[in-house]
Amino acid sequence: MSGRKGTTFEGKTRVAVALDYDTVSAPRVAATGSGRLAERIITAAAENDIPIKADGDLAAVLSTLELDAEIPEHLYRAVAEVIAFAWIIKGRLPSPATPEDAPDPAGSGAIPPDRPPPEKSGKYP
Repeated sequence: MSGRKGTTFEGKTRVAVALDYDTVSAPRVAATGSGRLAERIITAAAENDIPIKADGDLAAVLSTLELDAEIPEHLYRAVAEVIAFAWIIKGRLPSPATPEDAPDPAGSGAIPPDRPPPEKSGKYP
């Protein structure tokens, strides 16, 4: 992920962050850099057919994390969108963890007959 094209944007130095995600644990910061180092990270990603998503704000926040640090929970959604983008670009979709997690092929949202309905809490009818 990087800032916008070119070495600078909005008068700021370009920042790049590389993420590592093994689908088992939270994504981790694999590399981060600004200026020329950011350009090298972006070039390496392009040369290795790794999708690049331009998001200067997210890159700036992620660049403050230590190398190999797990992404903090409050950034999960933003990082999940980047990972989904990369998977779509690569033509990859995640497999459901278990058959129960698989979407209903009919798209009805109905609960399969062999699976009990979720328990209701006292909060909702």
